[in-house]
Amino acid sequence: MKNSPLINGQVNNVQFINEDPWRVFRIMAEFVEGFETMSQIGPAVSLFGSSRTPQSHPDYKNARKLAQMLSRLGFAIITGGGPGVMEAANRGAQEVGGVSVGLNITLPHEQKANPYVTIQLDYRYFFARLVMFVKYACSFVCFPGGFGTLHEFFNSMALIQTGKAERFPVVLIGTKFWKGLHEWMLKEMLHGEVKTISPEDLELFTITDDLDQTVEIIRQAYEAEQIHKRSGAGMPERLRTGEGTLIGRPPLPAIRLDKPEDSKAKPNQ
Repeated sequence: MKNSPLINGQVNNVQFINEDPWRVFRIMAEFVEGFETMSQIGPAVSLFGSSRTPQSHPDYKNARKLAQMLSRLGFAIITGGGPGVMEAANRGAQEVGGVSVGLNITLPHEQKANPYVTIQLDYRYFFARLVMFVKYACSFVCFPGGFGTLHEFFNSMALIQTGKAERFPVVLIGTKFWKGLHEWMLKEMLHGEVKTISPEDLELFTITDDLDQTVEIIRQAYEAEQIHKRSGAGMPERLRTGEGTLIGRPPLPAIRLDKPEDSKAKPNQ
């Protein structure tokens, strides 16, 4: 067979590893390793920010300090494992004996894991890595960053807004940096021609420069969640799935209106 991965009964390795069915096994391996490792870290906070932030920058210093504060409360710190803000957060966690997790991504250009990671996982696929950030963190903190940071932020907004995740704290550190994005959301998304979001959607995140406020938001939310779990209260229709998101409902069948007359009741029928 022309496209068969077998040649004379032997696996054609070069071709087989580039076939889509083989990619399924690679993807599965990343999920299995991630679930097995991350399920042991305890309550955690995913912290995002630019890999380009130098050690002398206030964002680096604040990320390091915030990670120390959260680690002292017993939260593991999860980052993308790279330099900049990610390094600062892992460094802060390690310095106070906390759990410092780095979920590194393999990129076309070399990315080296920072030296302050105590638990490291390497990912080929962004989407598998993204699941780990969401599934094993009770809160997100975003420092100023690039497309990757914005990806994590907007992914959390989509999950919460659509009800695929229970609401969890999402804190944006740096009022100067995030102010422009917030103003754009107000002008173009909330008050624009189409009005693509609702007023309550802008309450799904907090913008602040205050690290103490950030810690308090995360602490109170986590304690409230634990009380809720101990009480046995819950909503059966919103049971959690193993992926860290909530069970949804399939879309309603589409109403076909190919022929205008089909939408009207006909007499004598």
